[in-house]
Amino acid sequence: MVNKNFELTTVGGGCFWCTEAVFQEVKGVERVVSGYSGGDVPGKPTYREVCSGLTGHAEVVQIAFDANVVSYKDILKIFMTTHDPTTLNRQGADRGTQYRSVIFYHDDNQKHVAEEVLKEMASYYEEPIVTELSPLGVFYDAEDYHQDYYKNNQSQSYCSFVISPKLSKFRKSHADKLKE
Repeated sequence: MVNKNFELTTVGGGCFWCTEAVFQEVKGVERVVSGYSGGDVPGKPTYREVCSGLTGHAEVVQIAFDANVVSYKDILKIFMTTHDPTTLNRQGADRGTQYRSVIFYHDDNQKHVAEEVLKEMASYYEEPIVTELSPLGVFYDAEDYHQDYYKNNQSQSYCSFVISPKLSKFRKSHADKLKE
């Protein structure tokens, strides 16, 4: 259960293991849950179904954060600078609509702030930003073994070669936003 003083946001920037690992280190973030959203099939999808690309779901994380510590705008700026929002349906070697860059807004205020951030970030990249901006539909928690994936599997090769370098870059570029 999320404390009523916390806000929720849902974003997808490729593999949810990477995005989860980044936001677990952000000051003011209470909880990060890996899951699926944006699909068009009834019922809770499985990881295998989402990976097939046939459900329309994206791998996402739902973040509970204290807006008195870290703003929604800051959350989005961290998100936009810790993945490549200029590649359509792809992050690194991961390809398919399930890996799309997406911001699922929870209300009109989040939509407005997200539109502002997307405009601001356009000058940060040489290529056009292709991040989808959509209202949040249903969010489904991913299977238990996907939760806290990096924390529980740091010695796995994907974690060593993909997530660890991403975290290192994040820690350097957003040092002021790190938990102590």
